[in-house]
Parts: sequence; structure tokens; C-alpha cells
Amino acid sequence: LVVRVKNLLWRIDLARPTPQNASENCYMFSGYCLNVMNHTLEHNGEAIKLTRAEYELLLAFVTNPGKVLHRERLLRMLSARRVETPDLRTIDVLVRRLRHKITPELLVTQHGEGYFLASEVY
Repeated sequence: LVVRVKNLLWRIDLARPTPQNASENCYMFSGYCLNVMNHTLEHNGEAIKLTRAEYELLLAFVTNPGKVLHRERLLRMLSARRVETPDLRTIDVLVRRLRHKITPELLVTQHGEGYFLASEVY
């Protein structure tokens, strides 16, 4: 039953609407463009390589800008990490890797709560 509920919550997170037309296929934030059609990240016209998990984590942040996301929720949002006994430290490692690829100050740690994206998204 617990696994079914977790899978349902995961599917609900995936059902979040994404931009549909070509002019809206990028989430823009602090000079970055996260393209949801191509699953790519660009900064000043240069592509930044992301793993699938890094892309999914960054997508979670840009679709919830300014909101503190708990590690448990972030882990549920990662399709590659759907295992019965997930390790919450996975999120910490992915955030650290993302901070090396983008401006580190954009991903803020809210002590005891989780992480949030400190940027306007448009």
C-alpha cells in the first residue's frame, strides 16, 4: 500500500503541466534556459551537460521557484530513483553536483527543511 501511494504521488508530480508551444519550451532563470523539450540546460548560449537525475531535480526547482522542497518530495520526483528504500543523501549529492554546474547561490539550503531555487523563473 505504501508503494502504491508513493507511486501515485510520483505520478501526480509528473502530471504538472509543462510548456506546450515553442515559445514556452524553456524555463528562464538567472541567465539559464532549461529546455523541457530537449531536456537541456543552456547558459549564455552554451550547453551545460546534465544527467537525467540532475535535469529532473532542476526541473522540480524551476517548477516550484522559491518554495522549500523537502528531500523526501524531491526524491519522489526523480524517476530514476524509484526504489523501495531510497537514500535521502542522494538529493544532497545531486544538489552538490548541480551547484558545480550552475551558480551555487541559486540553490539554497533551508536548514532542517530542504532546498529551494532563489531566482525568478519566467
